[in-house]
Amino acid sequence: MDNDIEIVERILNGDKQAFAQIIDKYKGRVFALLRRMLGHSPDTQDIAQEVFIKAYNHLNEYTPGHSFSAWLYRIAANRCIDELRKRKRRPDITGFDAEFMQGETPETAYLEKERRQALEQRIMELDQSQRTVFVMRYMQHLSYQEIAERLSVPISTVQMRLYRVRQKLRESMSNSGVEGEFIYEVRQS
Repeated sequence: MDNDIEIVERILNGDKQAFAQIIDKYKGRVFALLRRMLGHSPDTQDIAQEVFIKAYNHLNEYTPGHSFSAWLYRIAANRCIDELRKRKRRPDITGFDAEFMQGETPETAYLEKERRQALEQRIMELDQSQRTVFVMRYMQHLSYQEIAERLSVPISTVQMRLYRVRQKLRESMSNSGVEGEFIYEVRQS
């Protein structure tokens, strides 16, 4: 974090080229968040650029005592929310693409793919706040504390949202008759 603060100070003091270090350091994480929140979209790269442009233009609003990555991540999350509001249709999250394991029969591979697709559909039906914490926790494997910092909410709010997401997904998948080990993974996580 100290390194980030030094880079930010250099940028604010006129060294505009130093922002390339910020981009290099965080582009992978920002891009991963966008892909998980927005699905595989041709706009993801453009939106990632918009996130960094916005961060650069509002760098003077960053408070050095706080985590720079959390500040940047919040900009990216807000941009995702804005983009999802603009979309009329629901995008697919394809981060759950089935990978075939050795020894797997075509039938079990098909059933697993069906379970994953059903879960993806249910995730996209979640409201934005629930989907955000789900993605952060189960796809990016962030701790409750990290999620709370990045979303600027109390840990108890993160815990409650995740509890409700798990309940909603279990109920939805049970009602549709699609259960199995993938739901077990969500229950155990």
